[in-house]
Amino acid sequence: MTTTAPTASEVAASSFEELGVCPQLTSVLSSQGIRVPFPVQSLTIPDGIAGRDVCGKAKTGSGKTLAFGLPVLMRVGKGTERRPKSLILVPTRELATQVALVLSPLAEALGKSVAVVYGGADIDRQVKKLRKGVDLVIATPGRLIDLTERGEVSVGEVEIVVLDEADRMSDMGFLPQVDWLLRRIEKAHQTMLFSATLDGDVARLLRRHLHDPVRHEVFSDIPTVESMQHRFLQVHEMDKVKVAAAICRGSSKVLMFVRTKRGADRLVKHLHGEKVRAACIHGDLPQRIREKALEGFTTGRIPVLVATDVAARGLDISEVDVVVHYDPPEDHKAYLHRSGRTARAGVAGVVATLVLWNELLDVERLQRRLGLRAPIEEIFSNDPRLSDLARWDDHAVV
Repeated sequence: MTTTAPTASEVAASSFEELGVCPQLTSVLSSQGIRVPFPVQSLTIPDGIAGRDVCGKAKTGSGKTLAFGLPVLMRVGKGTERRPKSLILVPTRELATQVALVLSPLAEALGKSVAVVYGGADIDRQVKKLRKGVDLVIATPGRLIDLTERGEVSVGEVEIVVLDEADRMSDMGFLPQVDWLLRRIEKAHQTMLFSATLDGDVARLLRRHLHDPVRHEVFSDIPTVESMQHRFLQVHEMDKVKVAAAICRGSSKVLMFVRTKRGADRLVKHLHGEKVRAACIHGDLPQRIREKALEGFTTGRIPVLVATDVAARGLDISEVDVVVHYDPPEDHKAYLHRSGRTARAGVAGVVATLVLWNELLDVERLQRRLGLRAPIEEIFSNDPRLSDLARWDDHAVV
């Protein structure tokens, strides 16, 4: 196995054209303002286009969707009825939706067809699309196995496979399902695997299904927690929504976390009352509503997304400038998972935690676990500093 493991700063900046990406795709990327590849893209795209098996160690938010998506779209053949030529496996329906949002306009530019397959959505609609014949399927393992056993899709003729967030699929117990699907591919094929970790079950999957892979690993120069600006704001119960609204008005894209599904619905309603455009995403909402909210937030049409912790993992949304813990997280791990939605792909972000008087001791313990020394400052909704948290005097020390 060939291995390259530079830091992000050591990867020479280049254009997508220099990586071998075709003009039709670079044109779409340019129209979206995407011109300079992220490190993981610079490393993996040439090998992906060359047809090599690729093992990429990369965290969510590093730009890996394009790292595997561009080579797949350039190399994928024409699928026939129920028999796609390429398969992207992801752990969650939210991630499936996001990958599709990124790749669909690029696929359209090349005349390629894409189907998205996951549980919780209308299976008849998915079957109808597969029967028409698609080139690329983006799927969660469980739903794809269901459709396979019904005879509505076959992976036998797949030529390219991508396993995205393999570590998370392992954590969720999906690797036996992944293995089941991969063993049903009948011909030699290219496999690209991306994961934040490459040990345990992921390592076994790698050894079993990748052939002479080239391994690429990008180490960030700055740990994610250190690239964030941390604000801890003591608020009063009656003023809490107004403080949140003031933060939202001063930011272009805000992801706000709450503890409960009912709390998410209630907060969106209160933000609307403050003339703030917001939507929410949680497990009790119909899938189409969740997709609409996620798409609106991703495209910038909806500037504020309120989420429960179900959205803390797997969401890969660019340019989130502020994450707000409207309700403080349960522990330091939850804080990092939530906060990791900002400060992505090397871009600094701001994290604000709203703290009621009876939450002070819990938040102080949280800070100690995080290694943060930061004042918990009392604040009211008319404080002008809320309009630009990034310019606040930074007292937090990591």
